[in-house]
Amino acid sequence: MKENITTELSNALKNGDKERIHTLRLVLAAIKDKEIASRSSGEDSNISDDTIISLLKKMVKQRNDSIDMFKKAGRDELVQKENSEINIISEFLPKQLGEEETMIACEEAIGATEAKSLKEIGKVIKYLKENSPPALDISLASRLIKEKLQNL
Repeated sequence: MKENITTELSNALKNGDKERIHTLRLVLAAIKDKEIASRSSGEDSNISDDTIISLLKKMVKQRNDSIDMFKKAGRDELVQKENSEINIISEFLPKQLGEEETMIACEEAIGATEAKSLKEIGKVIKYLKENSPPALDISLASRLIKEKLQNL
């Protein structure tokens, strides 16, 4: 996955796409930071694709949080910039499961954890994070679990 991002950066440099170059350099810098952190803790310095996917999801979440703040401040140009970065980063993320597939996974998690009330939402989400594919959108799953547990 890192090689794919590096190749895309090379292509962006050839095409002179400044916005794409900036975003891909940020992504590669974050990956490098993660590799350095792994090395210092004694782990293998080559991080897995799952770790990179997790890192990319975190980057998208940070940008979504920034968008919320920029909208409140009336900074439309910054909202547009963050959306553009999200689009570029999302190209490297696996296709997210749809709402129907996510609901099935949530129902399975609720059944497996035997959750009966909203107080147990953390237990269900933890189960999902540990036992679901990276394509699962945890924020959507969280909303669906909350709705489901409120109706029990």
